[in-house]
Amino acid sequence: MLLGQKRTLVTGGAGFIGSNLCRRLLAEGHEILCVDNFFTGMRKNITHLLDNPRFELLRHDVTFPLFVEIDEIYNLACPASPIHYQHDPVQTTKTSVMGAINMLGLAKRLRIKILQASTSEVYGDPSVHPQPEEYWGHVNPIGFRSCYDEGKRCAETLFFDYYRQSRVKIKVARIFNTYGPNMRPDDGRVVSNFIVQALRNEPVTLYGDGSQSRSFCFIDDLVDGLVRLMNSPDDVIGPINIGNPDEFTIKELAERVIGLTGSRSPIILKPLPSDDPRQRQPDITLARKALGWNPTIGLEEGLKKTIAYFEELLRSPPDLAHS
Repeated sequence: MLLGQKRTLVTGGAGFIGSNLCRRLLAEGHEILCVDNFFTGMRKNITHLLDNPRFELLRHDVTFPLFVEIDEIYNLACPASPIHYQHDPVQTTKTSVMGAINMLGLAKRLRIKILQASTSEVYGDPSVHPQPEEYWGHVNPIGFRSCYDEGKRCAETLFFDYYRQSRVKIKVARIFNTYGPNMRPDDGRVVSNFIVQALRNEPVTLYGDGSQSRSFCFIDDLVDGLVRLMNSPDDVIGPINIGNPDEFTIKELAERVIGLTGSRSPIILKPLPSDDPRQRQPDITLARKALGWNPTIGLEEGLKKTIAYFEELLRSPPDLAHS
């Protein structure tokens, strides 16, 4: 490692957001230690980085302690789509909570900064719209989504208690719906679902009547927000919403995807899953003020890039598309 070069730990580094973050940090000259247990992370997301001498991959589960020497930590490890986090809900909660404890302990020992990738799910099914950071949320603590929602809420608690009790330098980002290259085709998220179904000319599945709304942030904008937060002054700790405030109904999203792919897919309706929020839109006033951050990539531009990624992915052999 060169003098002055940051050695950065990215947990969940082979996942959708983590792999894009690793690529960005490498481009900025960081030395990267990418940690992933490959429960949802894909090797193909980081294969092109393995030849870089500043990139190191470690297979590890963050529910177990990790003893390494680094300069900063991005803690992204946790399955983030309902299909995956509901597969083993106990392990999901352990990943959020024990992972936070282990990474905070490492940051405390090394006296370094640590950024927590929290989520808009801490707001639950919100009664305030759009959602500012001051809103405490409306979350079901015993539902099917609770392993993720409450695990992330507990992780935030741990971060702020380590900050108050041990003066650990923390940063907490609340990430809203994000999409783009390196998403899994089978992750069950709405953007990847719609694109894969449309490219295969299969029925595009809407849950509910499609009137529920979401705000979609392209991955490059999201990564830029995380990097800006990590590099911000120590007194900027968050939580800070990172997301695109442009709001669309799920039906509008489906129609756009079908149009951009030139698909023949019909739209079909299915029952809405339990605890699925009706609205989700970030108030990014704080991100604009504290980080000078604002998303720059609109939905149509981002969808075109994401569709191109999935077109190439679906041409790959099935084992490679999911590995």
